[in-house]
Formats: sequence, structure tokens, C-alpha cells
Amino acid sequence: MTSTVTQNYQITWEKLPDDYILPDDPVDNINQPALAAALTQSLELAGKLPPNALTPTNYGICATLNGQTVVKAPDWAYIPNISVDRKEVIRSYTPQLEGDIPVIVIEFLSDTDGGEYSIKPTYPPGKWFFYECILKVPNYAIFEPASGNLEVYRLDANTGRYSLQTPNNHQHYWIAEMNLYLGVWQGTHENRTGNWLRWWDGNEQLLLWGFELVEQERQRAELEKQRAEQERQRAERLAAQLRAAGIEPQD
Repeated sequence: MTSTVTQNYQITWEKLPDDYILPDDPVDNINQPALAAALTQSLELAGKLPPNALTPTNYGICATLNGQTVVKAPDWAYIPNISVDRKEVIRSYTPQLEGDIPVIVIEFLSDTDGGEYSIKPTYPPGKWFFYECILKVPNYAIFEPASGNLEVYRLDANTGRYSLQTPNNHQHYWIAEMNLYLGVWQGTHENRTGNWLRWWDGNEQLLLWGFELVEQERQRAELEKQRAEQERQRAERLAAQLRAAGIEPQD
């Protein structure tokens, strides 16, 4: 167990007690699981998900404040490295004790009370306060799927507070700890047409989903087939020209 002090809290990093009852709340809407899974899938297929990385979805991330357990479950998060066996983080994850602080947490806005913006510092603290002042997560993204609005905040090293980031010319946000851009993409995936969060590499190349990789390979194979057919036709024309000249072509 390690501890730090912030605001009026003494923060300790302790495993969730075995008898702690986790909330059994359903996700806010049907789109959230697909949006979260899509973020992880492209990282894995691109080889950008290390073996010890964790990408929890609606999964408890814990800290103990003045002896009281706090659990927040972001809609998606990226933790570069966990230092314990995965069997030890089945119920929840405690940063510092069991691995790294998340480098980004993402919340999908819904029709609730706007808790994603809650800076309530008293127990139990609001989500924003917890991510900013307790966990000190470097990047916090809030995404509204219906409108496609994406806000990305970065923890300012000088103030210790979140600062709204400005996207680049492609409307992508650089997530330095992942060496990737995060942005909004419009299209259809898993029978859902709408706005999605997606990753781009440092060269602004989109990290593809499985069906896109399959289609890319199909197109590559089709081009190769067309090239082979063109080469066959070229060879036949050349052979015909040689025969017309009285020369029998060699195989």
C-alpha cells in the first residue's frame, strides 16, 4: 500500500475488499459497448496493445480516500501495464498497487445528469475530480456519440488541472503516451451507422478494424489477380507477334 495527500484526502492504493458490493448499474445506452470494443479492437489488430496492457470497459478503478473506498467505472480506459496476474484484477483495478495509472479515460455522454463533468470534491467525489485530482489521469476524453462532439482534456503539469485541447487540421487529438491520435469517424460498423471514436498513427494512417483489414486484403488480392491477367495477356500478344515473325516462342 502506498499513499499521497491531495485536497483534504489522504489517498491510499488498496485492493478492493472482498466483501465490497460493486454497483450493478446497466450501461446508459446500447451503443456504449460497441463504441468501447471498437477502440480496443483496432489497437489489438495493429499490434499496439502490449501483453500487459488493460483496456477496461465500465470496470471499477479504485482508490481509498481517508479510509473510504471509491470506485469509478469509466466507459473505456487504457492502462499501459499491469504488474499483477490478470486473475487478480477480475473485480476491479487499483492503480499504483497493481500497475500504472490509466493514460486516458473516456466517457460517452448519455442522457444522465452530466456526472462526467462533476468536480465535486467531497466524498464520494465526482468523476472529473477523481480522474483529475485523485488518479491524475493525463488525458480525459468526453464523447457524445449522437452529435459526434469530442472534447479532449490534458492534465497541465503546472496547474495540475485539465486543459481543453485543440485538435489538429484533421480534427484529431494527439495522445502522447500512446503515440496515437484520437478522433471521430463517421460510418457503419457492427450494424451501427453513426459517429465512432477511432485511432490514427503518427502518420495519420487509420488503425483498421477486422472487416476493413479483410476488405483491404480482398482488394490487394484482386489487384494481384488483375496484374497477373494483364501479364498473361501481354505474354500472349508477344507470343503471337513472334509467331507472325516466324519465330516459335520459348515457354
